Amino acid sequence: MASEQGTNQSVERAMAVLATFLDGRGDLRVSDVAQRAGLGQSTASRLLATLEQLDYVERDEVSSLYRLGPAVISLAGVAVNQHPVHREARQRAQDLAGSLGLGANVAVRRGASLFYLCNFEGSLAPKSFTLLGQRNPLHATGLGKCLLLGMSAEQRRELVPRLSRFTQHTITEHDELDTALEAVAARGYATEHEELALGRACVAAPVLDHTGSVVAALSISGPLSAIDLASREGELGRRVIEAADSISNGLGYIGPSHRTDPGEETP
Repeated sequence: MASEQGTNQSVERAMAVLATFLDGRGDLRVSDVAQRAGLGQSTASRLLATLEQLDYVERDEVSSLYRLGPAVISLAGVAVNQHPVHREARQRAQDLAGSLGLGANVAVRRGASLFYLCNFEGSLAPKSFTLLGQRNPLHATGLGKCLLLGMSAEQRRELVPRLSRFTQHTITEHDELDTALEAVAARGYATEHEELALGRACVAAPVLDHTGSVVAALSISGPLSAIDLASREGELGRRVIEAADSISNGLGYIGPSHRTDPGEETP
């Protein structure tokens, strides 16, 4: 038992060291890793040396700063390629980004956050980084609103008791979020207009599995000047619903569509 406990503690410490790099703020010193992981500097140094030998971190020969290594990329690639939503959504999201010139993103829910499985950038919405593996709040994003559709109001309040504010447009009251989600369910797509970050907007639709449950969401996103929701919401809503439905069909969903054409009025 002592040996098992020691092994578990070693794994936990190694994972804590790797987790210190997740904010993506740049290469780290040994002292930075020790402080963030809550470890002694000698312990952090030993763990980094071991992880370096295994290619999970790499050290710059000039600065002696550490960054994540190629073994992490290999694991991430295998993990994402094995995910059924990623397999079904990747090509469709890429085609959507290419045809519209905007960003196309696919995410699933992990606890109280959305988790990006893939993203592609069109010519009108370039990025110098990937969203793969990053997390964002559910209530302040179009993707997140779609992922919340499968939950009751009580479940949402239990999952996210406090709705944090990110801009002056963020929904921060559960009653307001309930109303917004009712509208999403009725029209089949969600919008987000500067609720998470100023100057950005998106249109998103839920992805369903063979049971009809919401398992993921697909969004079209970009800067306000490119996405132009005021005049293009209906068009973008149709495009994202069509793509999301195609992914849902690939996951085995064969039930009747619960969504309405964005160009039609609901009864």
